[in-house]
Amino acid sequence: MIPLYDNVHARSFPFVNWAIILANIAFFLIEVALGPDAERFVTMFAVVPARLLANPGPDQIATLFTSMFLHGGWSHLLSNMLALYIFGDNVEDRMGGGRYLTFYIICGLIAALTHILFNPDSPIPTIGASGAISGVLGAYLILYPTARVITLIPIFFLPWFVEIPALVYLGVWFLSQLLNGTLAIIIGAQGFGGVAWWAHAGGFVAGIVLVGLFIQRRSRRRVYADEYWPW
Repeated sequence: MIPLYDNVHARSFPFVNWAIILANIAFFLIEVALGPDAERFVTMFAVVPARLLANPGPDQIATLFTSMFLHGGWSHLLSNMLALYIFGDNVEDRMGGGRYLTFYIICGLIAALTHILFNPDSPIPTIGASGAISGVLGAYLILYPTARVITLIPIFFLPWFVEIPALVYLGVWFLSQLLNGTLAIIIGAQGFGGVAWWAHAGGFVAGIVLVGLFIQRRSRRRVYADEYWPW
């Protein structure tokens, strides 16, 4: 399932969300420009659980932050930025820019720590914004459960466009992360399928738990403008 857009209109321009998107793109372009040295660059600034736990100094702790802005390829970057573009603007709208940025970073940190908890001996570098974005998805689930996510579902190579309630779309997504994470533990494969499933799950739960602390007081309401408002 590929999300395309939702039916919730933000009341203000999402400056911080766009800044995060542009920062991720900028760092990825730096990776591309480095050519053969990109792998060494990524390994240096990625979270490596075994390395961090063996030497939890400032340089390794810093990777909890730097890893959020690195990606392993165009598809990795574009899929993350698409999700952030669709869901992040509305969450920022309810929190305000400063609170949203703080929330995003905290969820990313919790996601990385969750990955380390489940993979303490892993020597595999972990990168990507998906842990922090998972927190945004968790917040969106709480704030806009009845919103509609227009989704592309390829069936027999034909595109099908379906409106799926956010509660269903995000609920299914979260269950898939738990399932794959559990399979990774059962078969003993760290980063099963090349994805840090538990980082996603940890970020998502963090978003659900923390969202209430970051909503602007004036916005503590369930009413929001969708494509049919105010009719």
